[in-house]
Amino acid sequence: MKRVGVLGATSLVGSCLLPMLASSGFKVTALSRSRVEPTADGIEWLQPGGRQEIPAWISLAPVWTVSGHFGMLEKSGVRRLVVLSSTSRYTKSDSADPRERETARLLVEAEERVKSWAESLGVSWMILRPTLIYGMGRDRNVSEIARLTRRFRFFPLLGEARGLRQPVHACDVASSCIRALETGISNRAYDISGGETLPYREMVARIFEAQGMNPRFIRIPLFAFRLALLMKPSWSPSMVERMNRDLVFDHGDAGQDLDFRPRRFSLTPADLP
Repeated sequence: MKRVGVLGATSLVGSCLLPMLASSGFKVTALSRSRVEPTADGIEWLQPGGRQEIPAWISLAPVWTVSGHFGMLEKSGVRRLVVLSSTSRYTKSDSADPRERETARLLVEAEERVKSWAESLGVSWMILRPTLIYGMGRDRNVSEIARLTRRFRFFPLLGEARGLRQPVHACDVASSCIRALETGISNRAYDISGGETLPYREMVARIFEAQGMNPRFIRIPLFAFRLALLMKPSWSPSMVERMNRDLVFDHGDAGQDLDFRPRRFSLTPADLP
């Protein structure tokens, strides 16, 4: 039986990936800092410090944490590593928010560390950069919008909010990880976007409709958003301003090399919080 290790196994994408791997015939060793009960046949949990011979790994953890596992990966005899990063390395690099610029910097530097480390040891690597991930009611994007619309029965917009988006389902990201693991292609990075490109306003309208609500929008000037954001420090004015900015990435290379065929943006009850 094929064996693969997974870092960040309890993440949103991990909740899709683990059963997919098990059903595909992989013996899965999932790394977790806390004890987790077995979730399916073919899946076992390993705590930090444990050691097994595992030649293939998928990392779903924040890419800047992967370097902290280099020693463990070397001891496991890793020969192939698939790492999840983010297109935020591009979309936040010129943000007015210094925290977002720092995130972009961390992503870029972490990817370079992974490449340099892997190539120095002859380990083949693949980096996948998804766009806005949603699904399972656990994401920080669609689920947050769903909570706000459910609570207030409307959604505030800055201007026309026509910036284009490509939401990608967590299970499609998980599928791309498996294909990246199995392909004979090595040492490549791919952008992973959703199967549909739609304006921000339309994305929010579909979130309303998935909850059985009629879309209702209220336009709010930026200064009013800035005041409102004082009560929600996890958001920033830069996030609001991006409502009118296109965040579009071509996944054509992933389609050709990894047979990546993402779904359109269609929410099911399981995708809502």
